[in-house]
Amino acid sequence: MLCSDKVKRDVLIDVRNATRVYTMGARTLYALRDVSVEIERGEFVAVVGPSGSGKSTLLNLVGGIDKPTNGEVWVDGTQLDAMDENALAKFRRNHIGIVFQFFQLLPTLTALENVSLPMELRGDERKYRRARAQEMLTRVGLGARMMQLPSELSGGEQQRVAIARALVNDPPLLLADEPTGNLDSANAEGIVTLLRELADAGKTILLITHEANLARAAHRTILMRDGEIAGQPFPIGAREN
Repeated sequence: MLCSDKVKRDVLIDVRNATRVYTMGARTLYALRDVSVEIERGEFVAVVGPSGSGKSTLLNLVGGIDKPTNGEVWVDGTQLDAMDENALAKFRRNHIGIVFQFFQLLPTLTALENVSLPMELRGDERKYRRARAQEMLTRVGLGARMMQLPSELSGGEQQRVAIARALVNDPPLLLADEPTGNLDSANAEGIVTLLRELADAGKTILLITHEANLARAAHRTILMRDGEIAGQPFPIGAREN
């Protein structure tokens, strides 16, 4: 399903009046309450807020990992909540890259093989997969570490591998869920710099973070509290250059 008006306005993410309710026995939990968010193509947006504020739920809806109880979620002109699981999996493979806090690399595969996986799932030929994976690892500063296993890499290097894997199919959207949360300050700063470089190159990034330094690197910051949008404390263009 296409939304031509939003595509013409170059809105890549359009969450419309999304509510997500979880039922636990007799208890009803509102993870999101009537949330609406628009993010334009090329924006770097950080979502901040306390634990339980709805940040990760919002990211899961945008990533097609979860669906709203009510409302709509559009990404790149496609309504995700109207798709079945097979269609969602195919859409994510081609349109969304996801980076998690704990890297989620396969421990028995080298960095090169981990980055090649999304292309293998897509059916790309081996020669192309290898060349593209090498290109992406070089781009994230790991050109000399391609044949290492995850256990032979630092936390920051593992996260760079995960970012390369998320970007290898050239999706228009990168989702990052606490990407520096498992790193020391030096490695975290390197990931901040890398994400900012990707944003400056035009990649659309939606970031969930507790880290003020990482949030300040974004073009715009959205504050969430109790499942609702509570404000945007850093307007677009407010970050330091």
